[in-house]
Amino acid sequence: MPLRPAPRAAAPAAAPGSAPRQPLWRDLVGNVLRRERQAQERTLKDVADAARISVPYLSEVERGRKEASSEVLAAAAAALGLDLADLLALAHGDLLLALRRPRARGGAAPVRGRAVSTVTAPLAAAPLASSRAATGRGGGPHQAQLRLAA
Repeated sequence: MPLRPAPRAAAPAAAPGSAPRQPLWRDLVGNVLRRERQAQERTLKDVADAARISVPYLSEVERGRKEASSEVLAAAAAALGLDLADLLALAHGDLLLALRRPRARGGAAPVRGRAVSTVTAPLAAAPLASSRAATGRGGGPHQAQLRLAA
């Protein structure tokens, strides 16, 4: 079993009706870190210095090229005013969205014949809102969506 997946261009197309390719966790976490950094209009150097990691390493983590340790992820998240739990929850939300994307074209798909409703709720509202208010960056708290089957 190879340690790294084949390049995306070389990956075979999924057969019709088969499950979509699962995104890698390192890609999801990296995307969240980059999105948060850019939303705060901060540079790689600024965040890397605050997290006490090198700029090239942070760049590779953001691009999904490196599997960062939990300590590195916690430091990068803290440099962005997030808890590690916030970072992982945002990555989890992106994972759910990525897995549901092919089915989302026709609206909310039923789950095994049951109706599905979507609930939007604040995600870690108090700590995130206060940390962003203190830095003067960003808007309100992150939102998470939960799909409930009846």
